[in-house]
Amino acid sequence: MIKRTVLIENKISITTKSNQLVLKSELKESSIPIEDIGFLVLDHNEIYLSMPAMNLLVENNTSIIICSQNHLPNGMFLNLNSHHIQQEIFKNQIEASVPLKKQLWQQTIVEKIKNQGILLERITGSKNSFSFLAGKVLSGDSSNMEGAAAQQYWKYFPQPNLEFDGIKRERYGNYPNNFLNYGYAILRAATARALSGSGLLNTLGIHHKSKYNAFALADDIMEPFRPIVDEKVFEIMQNFKEQELNTAIKAELLQILTRTVYFKDEKSPLMIALQKTASSLQQCFTGQRKKIKYPLLWSLTDTE
Repeated sequence: MIKRTVLIENKISITTKSNQLVLKSELKESSIPIEDIGFLVLDHNEIYLSMPAMNLLVENNTSIIICSQNHLPNGMFLNLNSHHIQQEIFKNQIEASVPLKKQLWQQTIVEKIKNQGILLERITGSKNSFSFLAGKVLSGDSSNMEGAAAQQYWKYFPQPNLEFDGIKRERYGNYPNNFLNYGYAILRAATARALSGSGLLNTLGIHHKSKYNAFALADDIMEPFRPIVDEKVFEIMQNFKEQELNTAIKAELLQILTRTVYFKDEKSPLMIALQKTASSLQQCFTGQRKKIKYPLLWSLTDTE
């Protein structure tokens, strides 16, 4: 079942009653079945969330996302006991060999570069060399083809008038970096939720290793999915004149969670696909699989 994403941007009290999330403002009261919610995005300084409601949300594997003063996602709560053999999975993940992690990172970067190339072709209508770059990725991406691809990718990423002036990609940069950052934060939260649901520890990455990063594994696994956000931001740049995040643009970016992606024999919404990807990663750690199950971001008929 596709879970709902609930965005709250006003002063409100959130409690629970009979497995329902009860939302009460000065003007109205409404309720939502907690089992229907996959993501709860809280973007107001005066939201009250009761502990019973928070616990029930977490027990149902709902990702609770907190936004900062600049309205960008700043933190999240996740279920830490979402799998029946959690300790065994943690053990396999911790003991994963360096060669295995390097192979998984190589595959991840190959998928990311391929997807970047496909998106650029779809937007510009021109062929590019990203397939060649993807074929040059070594174990652990020791030659940093990810960086080489990123340089070309943002250099040729078009502005909405289709003048290929490129985008200066910066974490705290100007428009459209604010849109990209919001989309990536939502994607990161969705990836972290999927990994947690498969019993994996988000802190232990296969490549990202910063001691300050509690979601290193999510940052690894989300890489091939980033072009979904880039595509949506390009769409927004074409259809909206605004350069600041507002409710309408946030709602557009949240739509990436239900965007369709494609596996070999099926298609599914992104939030379901992330669960399949996370489950396959867990199987890589246990030796049941050799490759992570990443979907195609576009159907073959769309990319031909």
